[in-house]
Amino acid sequence: MGLTVITGASSGIGAVYADCLARRGYDLLLVARNTGTSPHRFDVLDQRATAPLLSSDIAKMSEMITLNAEVLTRLIYAAAPAFVKRGSGTIINIVSIVAVVPELLNSVYGGTKAFVLAFSQSLRRELANTGVKIQVVLPGATATNFWNTAGKPVEHVPREIVMSTQDMVDAALAGFDQGEFVTIPSQPDAGQ
Repeated sequence: MGLTVITGASSGIGAVYADCLARRGYDLLLVARNTGTSPHRFDVLDQRATAPLLSSDIAKMSEMITLNAEVLTRLIYAAAPAFVKRGSGTIINIVSIVAVVPELLNSVYGGTKAFVLAFSQSLRRELANTGVKIQVVLPGATATNFWNTAGKPVEHVPREIVMSTQDMVDAALAGFDQGEFVTIPSQPDAGQ
């Protein structure tokens, strides 16, 4: 039937999925914090040896998660208390439009950007009435080195959808000046 990865497989919903899919004939890769809570759940599995899961791709994805989610979270939680104490401060998280359409790029990048959007929404609620401003910027294609790092030079992206970094920041700051929480910068319409 193929391989299925199940997280939270030691109990609850994950354990029930493991049981059901094992009975259907799927090979399972189970991720669990505590395999000792219900060991009978794992008896239905074939105990075949598997190849090591670590690869350079997995390491790159781990680095992406660390940078896009963990480092950002730690930095904000380091700065926010000082902002709250002062009664002022601004947090601007540059996310990406893939936060709302994660299928445009790779899943880990899209997932981490969706995390930052959700995290910022929650942070905005937590810091309401403290004087701390939060803005989330979801740019689309912008002419930065990101494209080279991602392996697709910006020259291969349709020119009409690519903003210069200056235009992107100008549009984002226009949204900030209007008090927007989420800003999706767009190319200006010369006719307006």
